[in-house]
Amino acid sequence: MRQIVLDTETTGLDWRNGDRVIEIGCVELLNRSLTGRHFHVYLNPGRGIDAEAVAVHGITEDFLADKPKFADVAADFEDFVRDAELVIHNASFDVGFLDNELSLQGRGKLDRLCVGVIDTLKLAKEQNPGKKASLDALCDRYEIDNGHRELHGALLDAELLAEVYLAMTRGQESLIMSLDDDEPATRLGDADGVARVRVPVKVLRACESELQAHDGVLADIAKANKGLCLWLPPEEPAAA
Repeated sequence: MRQIVLDTETTGLDWRNGDRVIEIGCVELLNRSLTGRHFHVYLNPGRGIDAEAVAVHGITEDFLADKPKFADVAADFEDFVRDAELVIHNASFDVGFLDNELSLQGRGKLDRLCVGVIDTLKLAKEQNPGKKASLDALCDRYEIDNGHRELHGALLDAELLAEVYLAMTRGQESLIMSLDDDEPATRLGDADGVARVRVPVKVLRACESELQAHDGVLADIAKANKGLCLWLPPEEPAAA
């Protein structure tokens, strides 16, 4: 499973008003492990940058004056993300900007390049309704060190988001059986033809005293509910 954790910085908040992408940062996950491969580029947008945006990311027009245009890096960007699943925080924002950049070059949008998008902002709100879901808040929640993050930066934020995403979805790892277990494992073929590993499960059966205690609890439930207990078989009607 190949995933690309992605972030962008922009000249402003809305590509519909002519705002452009000025930084792209991506890191690669393969089977939920960072590979060390990344894609990072600063871009000359050919327009001014809102003062509010500069206050967030610190990227100035002077800094970008000698940087490439998006058209110069579009092919390399497509090659890096092609056929991967994207992981993005507030995905609609970044996808909207990148789709606009690709469209301006007559290229296909991300949904034609990639197999899907996971929005970690949406995921965080589903997992913890009512709690803060910013990247900084999630770093605090999952105890990920972001002390070096004074300003937003696409590559740094992508690296932090990768750690946050892995922490948010760590429960999935319990479904992956280790081949190094002491217990013998049986390899089975699923309907899709992919081999799965099944580790024998140790069954603990109730002893006599535990069974008696269980029956006592069911009897108490039946008594409190005038003989009704879902876990007891219905009483047979008395013979005439």
